[in-house]
Amino acid sequence: MKTLLVSTTLLVALLASLGSAQAGCATGAAVGGVAGHVAGHHALLGAAAGCAIGHHEAVKNQQRATQAQSTQNGSTHP
Repeated sequence: MKTLLVSTTLLVALLASLGSAQAGCATGAAVGGVAGHVAGHHALLGAAAGCAIGHHEAVKNQQRATQAQSTQNGSTHP
């Protein structure tokens, strides 16, 4: 239990220091690793898939935010 608490604390500190896309990867890897472990001891495979999905979603969110900001400023450029 103590190891889980320390690991979670370190992960939160790491996510706070990373950029959005890297944080998406780290978050996805953490969730995917846990899901893979629970689903049959495939934590590494789950972490890899979670990282890819988390990174992809973070990039999409960044693009949406950039596009929304440019439309608010009156610019029509993507």
